[in-house]
Amino acid sequence: MSDDDDLVFKALADSTRRALLDRLFARDGQTLTELESELAMSRFGVMKHLRLLEDAGLVVTRRQGREKLHFLNPVPIRSIHDRWIDKYTEHHTTTLLDLKAELERDDPKEKP
Repeated sequence: MSDDDDLVFKALADSTRRALLDRLFARDGQTLTELESELAMSRFGVMKHLRLLEDAGLVVTRRQGREKLHFLNPVPIRSIHDRWIDKYTEHHTTTLLDLKAELERDDPKEKP
């Protein structure tokens, strides 16, 4: 596993960081003040979480005057999905759906 993957998994492991990503998904380009407004933690705590998200490449920033705007970067999450989730779930999901269809077809409750 690459160091980048480790950083993404570490960033996603924390519920506060996932909440920040959800807020940016809902409305991109928020300031620190906007992001911290609904979290029960200090401004410094939110800054630490944002720094980890930036280090993992999940958040990118842009200065606009005196403000620093935060934007979601979904590419690392998609890379994790393609590398670690999709290949392990596709076969199993298809097999389970086929089994479900077979069992429902042979359901004794449906026979006269």
